[in-house]
Amino acid sequence: MSKKEHVSETPATAFLKKHGVNYTEHVYTYEEHGGTAVSARELGVAEHAVVKTLVMEDEAKRPFIVLMHGDRKVSTKNLARQIGVKKVEPCTPEAANRHSGYLVGGTSPFGTRKRLPVYVEKSVLDLERIYINGGRRGYLVAIPPGELLRLLAAKSVEVAAT
Repeated sequence: MSKKEHVSETPATAFLKKHGVNYTEHVYTYEEHGGTAVSARELGVAEHAVVKTLVMEDEAKRPFIVLMHGDRKVSTKNLARQIGVKKVEPCTPEAANRHSGYLVGGTSPFGTRKRLPVYVEKSVLDLERIYINGGRRGYLVAIPPGELLRLLAAKSVEVAAT
């Protein structure tokens, strides 16, 4: 799980540095459609501690971010109910890229092109450290999960499904 190499700065790491976050870098070989199972395996960490950044939208096409454990799915029905909208669905990769400024597979909730509302699965906040995308495919940063609340004003939700 040691950091293999330093990665050049991304908008996400610039954002973390600007806000004084102490993070560690974790580089792995990215696999197309490999998801969090690959990053967890490559880094030797539990997939539950790898947090995926999902760009979603409501029925009015308003984008937002959901942060979820790598080994869980988002119940869009429960999410819509909890955030007070009729319908929630993932954005297309093109829309996700346009809203976040990141390529799918390298999306970080930090340093997004537009400031987006962020929702985090409540149990993510109970972890000691999380591994979350650092703004590039094959690159995670490890941080204390409380930083999600401090930096992103993330609202906690309970929408995990297996």
